[in-house]
Amino acid sequence: MKKNLKHFCKLSEMMLTREKTEQILENAEQIYSAETIAETVQRLADEITKQLSEQFPLVLCVMKGAVVFAGHLLPKLAFPLTFDYVQVSRYHNDTSGGALNWLTFPQEAIQDRTVLVIDDILDEGVTLVEIRKKVFDCGARSFHSVVLADKNIGKPKSFQADFVGFELPNRYVFGYGMDVYSVWRNLPAIYALQSESG
Repeated sequence: MKKNLKHFCKLSEMMLTREKTEQILENAEQIYSAETIAETVQRLADEITKQLSEQFPLVLCVMKGAVVFAGHLLPKLAFPLTFDYVQVSRYHNDTSGGALNWLTFPQEAIQDRTVLVIDDILDEGVTLVEIRKKVFDCGARSFHSVVLADKNIGKPKSFQADFVGFELPNRYVFGYGMDVYSVWRNLPAIYALQSESG
């Protein structure tokens, strides 16, 4: 009971008022505009179509961050595919990643399929490494990945995406499906916090 109360108190401290939420956006710096993102999504769709249009792939969206990206990308993939999603959590409403927690994974649908995973951002690559491993463990024929953004973290990564939209600076970003303290996924552009504390 005491542990649950502590957890509730911590969550309450993290909850933002409307004013604080608006202040986060006011103090943030726009990194990519909605127009630039739209052009990038079209380019990625063209690249994916050229490589996978004959494969009848299973497309998996990494929830929740990639939901906006997937929603804009999928209608531009004018070839047969099936769609599902995976959901893992590393951030738990924080701005730094923690342990990987599997929430949803459609393992029955993967056997003998070409799989394309859509993710919002390639940070250190931890999540996508684990997704790729799980996809192959479930019998996929091949694995491909598309990320809207590759964050420049200044060191080698454990994963390289097949299709990359653009590079981001090594800052905490939000908008276009990516959140900051569980808010602002709905922004059409991508912004960066001015500092890690927001």
